[in-house]
This record gives sequence, structure tokens and C-alpha cells, in this order.
Amino acid sequence: MKNANQIIQEADVLLITAGAGMGVDSGLPDFRGVEGFWKAYPVVKELGLRFEEMANPKWFEAEPTLAWAFYGHRLNLYRETIPHAGFTNLLEIAKSKDNYFVFTSNVDGQFQKAGFDANKILEVHGSIHHLQCINNCNGSIWKADKAPIMIDATFRALGTLPSCPHCNAMARPNILMFGDYDWLSYKTDIQSNRLQHLLDTIMIEKKKLAIIEFGAGEAVPTVRVFGENIAKMPNATLIRVNPRDYEVPNGNISLALGAKEMIESLT
Repeated sequence: MKNANQIIQEADVLLITAGAGMGVDSGLPDFRGVEGFWKAYPVVKELGLRFEEMANPKWFEAEPTLAWAFYGHRLNLYRETIPHAGFTNLLEIAKSKDNYFVFTSNVDGQFQKAGFDANKILEVHGSIHHLQCINNCNGSIWKADKAPIMIDATFRALGTLPSCPHCNAMARPNILMFGDYDWLSYKTDIQSNRLQHLLDTIMIEKKKLAIIEFGAGEAVPTVRVFGENIAKMPNATLIRVNPRDYEVPNGNISLALGAKEMIESLT
């Protein structure tokens, strides 16, 4: 079997798929397991809430200051975080191909921050950098205000909380949460249509496709399932990069490495 370097070098198109592990080398938490989540948010541990319980839209109505402490802290963190050098190196490899695309479950905007073309990114769970009305009063999505969310020692947001510019109701991140029936998906749908157009072109023109998956866990397997399905296309190979959950279907490649380490091995 060809090795990862050879697959990537021979590819006409690069599809980068990424879970939370992609940002670990930038200092971002990946919330792996309940203990990992509670380590990042000890106050939430005191409340006895797991990630899937905290990441629920109900808190914006039940306890809005808690909801915005959680999402506000993450928004502040992602704005301050500098993408690790692997992002830059990966972009150079991607730009050397006929085309590339990014499919990510991350809501942090790190790929855009690193210089990847925003029109070549599919944020399948939305983006924390965009907001929507909790009442969906007119179906709008807008960019989050640049002002940081202030949070006190009890993990509650302070001051005026983000609100809808149309009806003044509470605003929430345009992120697909657990038990979320009100997420506005049209921004993500447009991104998905762009990716599908590229995949159709790959099929028609019989191009070689390399899929590199970084840090996608099994707990919420959106990224893993997507990559495995795309890898069934002719002339496509999946390269799964994960220090823990690295098993792959037959005919594909697994690397028990972190994202930055693997990318550095290519350059």
C-alpha cells in the first residue's frame, strides 16, 4: 500500500476533515470525555453538567447568564487563540493542488483565521462567530459583536447579553447544539452545496482525492462517518490522523499522531 506522503503528493484534490483534535496543539481543549470537559470548566463540574448537557439551547431561556458564560468564554478563547504552525503548512500543501476543501465539526473559526478560503470551508455544526435569534424572528444570521463577553468568578456572564437586532430577544450562537430544533442551517447548507459541487467535479473528471482527517473522535462521529463515506469514491483514500481512535476501514491509512506532528512530517 502507498504511504500517506505518496497519497497526498499524487492527489489532485485535498479534502481536509477535522474534529476538535485539530486545535489541541494551539492550546484549545477537545472536551474528550467528561473529565476532559470538567478540567476545562471546573465550575460546570460543580453543577454536575456534562458537555452534552451544557451545550443545549435550553439554557439561553432557563439561565441565560450561564449559557453566555459558557459560549462567551469559548468565543473569547477562540478569538484569542493563534492557530498552530501546522495550519499554515497544511494550507501551503492544499494550495499546491488543483483544489481543496475543509469539512469540520469545529465551530472555532481557526481555519479561516489561518488563511484558508472561507468559501472552501464547511462548518457542519455552524460557527460560534455568528449569532441567531432564539425566537428565529426573521431567520437572520449575523456576525457576533467583537466585544468580549465578560464573565464573573461564579461563571455567569456580566452586563448586557447579546440580543437580536431585529426584536431584542436573546441571541444565541449559530451552532448546532444537542437537542437543538431551532438551529438555522442555511449558512452551512450553502457551504455544503459548494463541497458537493467539488465532489461531483472530482467524480466527473476522475481526479485523485486525498482525505486527511485530523483529531475526529468517536463520541460524536460526524467527521469520521463523512470521511469514510467519501473514501468509497473511486480514486479516494482516507488518511486518519488520531493519537487514539485511529482505526480505519480496509484500504485506507491510519496514523497514530497528533495533527501538528503529522503535518510537520509532510514538510
